Amino acid sequence: MTIPAKTTFFSGLQQNLDQLREQGLYKPERVLASRQGAEVTSEDGRMLINMCANNYLGLSGQEWVAQASIEATEKYGYGLSSVRFICGTQTVHKQLEQAISKFLGTEDTILYAAAFDANGGVFEPLFDENDAIISDALNHASIIDGIRLCKAARFRYAHNDMADLEVQLQAAADKRHKVIVTDGVFSMDGTIAQLDKICDLADKYGALVMIDECHASGFMGATGRGTHEHHNVMGRIDIITGTLGKALGGAMGGFTSARKEVIDMLRQKSRPYLFSNTLAPSIAGASLAVLQKLSESTELRDRLHENTAFFRKEIERIGFTIKPGTHPVVPVMLFDAPVAQKFAARMYELGVLLSGFFYPVVPMGQARVRVQLSAAHTREQLETVLKAFEQAGRELGLLKN
Repeated sequence: MTIPAKTTFFSGLQQNLDQLREQGLYKPERVLASRQGAEVTSEDGRMLINMCANNYLGLSGQEWVAQASIEATEKYGYGLSSVRFICGTQTVHKQLEQAISKFLGTEDTILYAAAFDANGGVFEPLFDENDAIISDALNHASIIDGIRLCKAARFRYAHNDMADLEVQLQAAADKRHKVIVTDGVFSMDGTIAQLDKICDLADKYGALVMIDECHASGFMGATGRGTHEHHNVMGRIDIITGTLGKALGGAMGGFTSARKEVIDMLRQKSRPYLFSNTLAPSIAGASLAVLQKLSESTELRDRLHENTAFFRKEIERIGFTIKPGTHPVVPVMLFDAPVAQKFAARMYELGVLLSGFFYPVVPMGQARVRVQLSAAHTREQLETVLKAFEQAGRELGLLKN
């Protein structure tokens, strides 16, 4: 008797899922019963210190941000039931685009439903088979997928390796236009791209520069403008993509910011923009309020960096290995995937919310728990987290002394 194809399809999926569980690679989801914040409530009612959100400035659960969202909803409604070019553009969207442009120091900005869409929709309208895209080996998945949709020649340089970048620029010498693409900050390691050196190489070889600022906008640089401010190359970056869903409020939504002719072409031909519903006005209104606050003060940015410096120093003192740097992403290296899962589970029992990361999210043998600091964390909370790290580390035999 022949087994129906449907049966083998679903049984095959289940076998793969069972194998992931056996290997310790299955990713469970923690369900929260509260707002996002430095402390959250789990579905079983436990209070947890949250160390794994992209809530860098602590704005996600703030009442004034929620109120700005409510006010925008009351004025503009729940949604547009349309794409932007048909009847889905409201004044709040144009105001937000102008505010982002001013904040980043660019001419114009286009909004997307998600940052993944911004990266997915930026390459194909701007580059073709006559051009070259030169991408960092560890760029975000959304950049990789966006490049796949484009006919341009693809070159990849070793992560953050300027010598190899120059080799790839030379290899692409016969192409009409060349664009160097990099994360401003790499989310798994907290590595900050060497934008000053990248811009110098771009000038030398006549290339454009594009950066993804999802883990930088709002807090990197002296006034939080991003990695390009951090490296003093504002005005030298040609295309910036980013998110409204991390430091800038924590909901969702993405953007691309650049010269006017770039943004105008994306409005005409970028498929995720043309064929996706407009960003909800509640998100646009709240994001406007966030940008206004960040333009008035660096208080949250400064507090975030104080928390980061304290935690990085203390976690090394305890005896854990971390990726070096200054960014609030702090990868605590455990190397083995099942160990990372067990460690995260034990930390959960100790009242700390963390996630383990392992292949294929990070390279094989580089499993870790990724700590993400927030301006909302108090010193007392961080000290509690550090004590839990030490306890879990000793229980699992990860600390030598």
